[in-house]
Amino acid sequence: MADRIGILTGGGDCPGLNAVIRAVARRSLDRGADVVGIREGWRGLVEGLVQPLGYREISGILPRGGTILGTSRTNPYKLDGGVDRVVATFAEQRLDALVAIGGEDTLGVAARLHAERGFPVVGVPKTIDNDLSATDYTFGFDTAVSIATQAIDRLHTTAESHNRVMVVEVMGRHTGWIAVVSGIAGGADMILIPEQPATVEQACAELRRRHERGKDFSIAVVSEGYELTYESGERRAVAQEVELDAFGHVRLGGVGHELGQEIENRTGYETRVTVLGHVQRGGSPTPRDRVLATRFGLKAADLVEQERWGLMAALHGDAIEEVPIEEATRELKQVPPAWYAVAEAFFG
Repeated sequence: MADRIGILTGGGDCPGLNAVIRAVARRSLDRGADVVGIREGWRGLVEGLVQPLGYREISGILPRGGTILGTSRTNPYKLDGGVDRVVATFAEQRLDALVAIGGEDTLGVAARLHAERGFPVVGVPKTIDNDLSATDYTFGFDTAVSIATQAIDRLHTTAESHNRVMVVEVMGRHTGWIAVVSGIAGGADMILIPEQPATVEQACAELRRRHERGKDFSIAVVSEGYELTYESGERRAVAQEVELDAFGHVRLGGVGHELGQEIENRTGYETRVTVLGHVQRGGSPTPRDRVLATRFGLKAADLVEQERWGLMAALHGDAIEEVPIEEATRELKQVPPAWYAVAEAFFG
């Protein structure tokens, strides 16, 4: 049995992280283990940033957004000697196991450490984008969709009052899960996502068709990762910053404004843009996310007790099961055509 367990949260913050921390720590403490929080994601193991996690520290954190441990996008494999420092800190802190909570980047590091160094790590999947292939859903997604849906609902009244097209930009770097699900729930008239090659011209045609039928307002939802696509074959990504982070990502944002300008110029309809941005990550998690995060955390603690390293908690149907971390990070879970077809039935 692992007597001393570390927990870290890496990548973007997400509603439900504290619920996972609470569940892992509570079950481990009840079994007599010591629990240590690793500050600022993988940076904490590189720099030796740790804090105790006892019953007092985890009390009352279930409904809190964000993470009490802090987070970062640190990649130890991109730092000179970073991996050796991770291993050294792990030994210096007398840790027997690590629970890594994160998305494809954080878990990718965990999988590589396990494969190359035999690191005793288990994973918990976290991303509001819901794009990890080995689990049906990730916690944080339901909260993000709820926030986006509420925003779309509110924008409907403004759009109708002013006879405007409202473009709503939501998060989704590589996949359009948030856009599709919130768009369906909010009654969007057009949805543009990375997985679908819908063109700007097609979007404008759908909006014109709607207006010709007597509807003088429209809602278009677009994922931040959607590339502006044209009938000419041109495709253009929009990013706030082109400098890559430690995991090779640019900072996305701005496609909503460019799409809005295209729509207004091509149709003549007055168009306004709302970028939800980090609002989707913030605040208290929904009940669904609190429960899912709690179940994931308890599963991770059980995997630690069983010393089943290199595995991750996953949701399959309504059951919490374990899958290899490497499998979860091998490919992204994209929105399938059948899901998009549900949304497409209400376009125009």
